[in-house]
Amino acid sequence: MGKIIAGKVSDITPGKMIKVAVDGREILVANIDGEFCAVDDTCTHSGASLSEGELNGNVVTCGWHKAEFDCKTGKLAKFPAKIRDLGSYKVSVESDNVFVEM
Repeated sequence: MGKIIAGKVSDITPGKMIKVAVDGREILVANIDGEFCAVDDTCTHSGASLSEGELNGNVVTCGWHKAEFDCKTGKLAKFPAKIRDLGSYKVSVESDNVFVEM
């Protein structure tokens, strides 16, 4: 599919995350201390939007049931039950644009 523009670097400041839609798929894009990363936005536990949760360092916490995922890898970081990891995507920056590679 190629690269899809997610937004401007200036709009996704350090510690911020946004949700973008790509071909019907919702992707969370986060800025972790100047490093951009992208994972699926939908929690694999109950389907909540992770971009509505909380970002602490590189870990996003689901606002519904507190499942925690590493935004850099998509791996489950903490939850009482084993649930699927998130898909993760390569991110690149060109000029002031942040791209997600699908």
